[in-house]
Formats: sequence, C-alpha cells, structure tokens
Amino acid sequence: MPRSLPGEWLVRRAAKGHAFTRLRLGRQRLVYLLGAEANALIFGHDEWFSAREAFAALGVVDGPTSVVLSDGEDHARRRGLIRPAVAPRRIDGYLATMAGAADEGLDQLDRAGPFDAYAVFRRAIRRSTLRVLFGDDMARPADELGETLQPLLDLADTPPQLLAWHRRLRTPSWKRAEPARAAINAFVDDRIQREREQPGHGAGDQAASGAVLPLLVHGRNGNGSGLSDQAIRDQAITMIAAGYETTSAAMGWAVYLLGAYPDWQRQVHDEVTSVLDERAPEPADLARLPLLRAVIHEALRLYPPAMISARAAIASFDHQGHRIRPGDLVIFSPYATHRDPTLYEDPLRFDPQRWLDEPRRSPNEFVPFGGGKHRCLGSGLAIAELTVMLCRLLTRGPFTLIRPPVRARGLASMRPDPAVIIAWSA
Repeated sequence: MPRSLPGEWLVRRAAKGHAFTRLRLGRQRLVYLLGAEANALIFGHDEWFSAREAFAALGVVDGPTSVVLSDGEDHARRRGLIRPAVAPRRIDGYLATMAGAADEGLDQLDRAGPFDAYAVFRRAIRRSTLRVLFGDDMARPADELGETLQPLLDLADTPPQLLAWHRRLRTPSWKRAEPARAAINAFVDDRIQREREQPGHGAGDQAASGAVLPLLVHGRNGNGSGLSDQAIRDQAITMIAAGYETTSAAMGWAVYLLGAYPDWQRQVHDEVTSVLDERAPEPADLARLPLLRAVIHEALRLYPPAMISARAAIASFDHQGHRIRPGDLVIFSPYATHRDPTLYEDPLRFDPQRWLDEPRRSPNEFVPFGGGKHRCLGSGLAIAELTVMLCRLLTRGPFTLIRPPVRARGLASMRPDPAVIIAWSA
C-alpha cells in the first residue's frame, strides 16, 4: 500500500511516544502536536491560534480575504455567507451536474484499453466544480482554466513553513504563480460583474441551474451585509482550488483501493447496481448506499486530503508538559491520527467494515477535513461528489487494477503518484 514518506515519519514519531516535537527552520519555530488529544486542543481553542498567520503565503493562491485565511469575526461572517451554498439541500441540486461530468469523461474511454482513473476523474471533478460554481455555459473553459490554475496549486502544496521563502526570494514557482493568479482573477471578476449587471440571467441562467456564484454575489447576513467583490472572488477561487484538487485526490485513492481489494469492490458494485441499476443517483439514493459510504470514509482515513495542516500560535499554552509560545507554527497531522493503532485496530488494513460497525467517530479521531471552527465547509459537497462519481464508475461494470500508484505525494493535497491505471474487467 503506497504511503507518504513525510507522513510515515510522523507516524513513527507518534508510535514512539513523541506526540510533541519541536524543530526550527531558519527563524521559524515548528511544533508538531500529534494525536487525537492534540487535535482536540487545537480544534477546541480557536482563540489561541491564527489561520491567517499560518497560511499567509497562501494569499497568492486563495486571496487575502479567503475564508481559509480568516480569523475571528471575519472568519465567522464569511463562513456564514458561504454556508448556504453548500447546505445539504443545495448539494442535492448539484448531483446531476456531478453525474454528467463523470459520464462525459467515462464516455470518451476505450472500453478495451487501460486508463488512468485519477487523471480521468480529476478532469471530471474540475468540470463539475466549475459548473457548480458558475453554471454550465460560464464554465465551458474548464480544462483551460485548470491549466491556468496549476502553478497556483503547485505552490499551495508547498509546506507552510516554506511558502514565505518562495515569496521573499521570488522563486520561479512564485513567479509562475503570480500571472496565474492574475488570470484567474480576471476570469472570476468577469463572472461576478455579469451577475451584478443581470442577476440570474447570465449564460445558462445561473439562478435556474442552482450555481453557487449568485448566492455569493447576492447573499446577505442578518445585518444586510454581504461579501465584497474581492471576497467573492477569493471564496470562488478557494472553492475551485480546494474543490477539485483535494476531491480528485480522494477519488483517485478510492478507485485504487477498490481495485486493490476486488472482494470489497464486488460487494460495493452489487450494492450500487441493486439500488441504481444503471441510472445516476438521486438525493434519496445516497442514504441507501451504506457500504459505498463506508468505502469513502475508509479511503479518507487512509489517505486524508491533507497529510498535515497548521495553525500559528498567538497565545501561550501548555500541552503534555510542553510550553507553546506565540509565534510557534503548530502542525497537526490527519495522516498520523488515522494510522494510530490506539484509535483504529490494525490501522494499515483497508477495512470498510469498521465504518459499518461504528459509523460515527469522535471529531478529533477522524479529521480528513480538519475540525473546529475551521473545518472545511465543502466536506459535504466532497462526499457527495465522491459518491456520485464512484456510482457512475461502478454501474459500468467491475474493473481491474492494472498498475497501482507508487507513493502518496503531496502535503496539502495528498494524491496518488504517478497514476491509478485500471481497465474494465472482461
């Protein structure tokens, strides 16, 4: 089973009882806090930390007003204005868009030959994400936009403690990211302006299609306050980057695991075809697919979207006899948490049954989307997209894993490297 080399270092540290590790990188003081107890402390004391300071260098990717880079009242206000766009009832309206994007990608494949499932679904999820945001017609340049975004996504996958160096030294990666950000700004600004000038009457009638952008443009809180154009743009770009990069990585791992464990694949295939036959899932179907949901949870446990995440300490506090000071960059690891044998029996075993036996876990033990006030707003959207796209794959028949990925690569988006090659079974 492919593993993350940096993640395995953290797993070994935790296994040896080193739940606290202090390192230095130049002037930056790094503190690694590992395990469910550390997660509980970080998630439960938002006032001790700053996400903005931890991810300041990500401003070139997500923008300075992104909810990811916000703290305190700003974070709560922006989160409240975004939440309606990813509410369960809104997600129900996106299922057909997700299924359509998956079918477009799968219809182009040669049934007789192998293909890279990670690449196919990465493109499909990119199209789906843009259509959900902007509506069908306004998202037509999905592949071109993906190429524009790639320098930003590459930079976003840099360890938080190194991003500042890229910015200060203006490395080639940073220089490639700046024009990419300008191009994506122009694309989103154009869509915002169209929506302001003709609410609900943009190409493809966004209001009727249930696109997210009109909700961001016209959304208001209880005081009648909404998001500025810059904030709308930053949230939209954050949703594009996180929405398709992390979800496509999770999809790649789910396909790999089903291919690597054909007995589980047969069981899930039987469940999906029994419920759906060959049609796309509708909202009421999602609750009728418990084994598929268990597979998704197990894939997220073994390969969480982010191997590590971080917060910048802005207050002093103690943890297990160690003092954390303002200015420390506190790093926690979903990857290490999910492979802790004190939390999960035989943690390296792919076993969806554990989620059927115990469907709910402590929010400090299962953290694929982070936790606390900064838990990813798009988690429900990601789970729905993984469910729909796996359904569209499985209804076309069983498949065989031809070549597995060699390693798990990346920190902010842990993806299968270099590919997940599968073929339809005879």
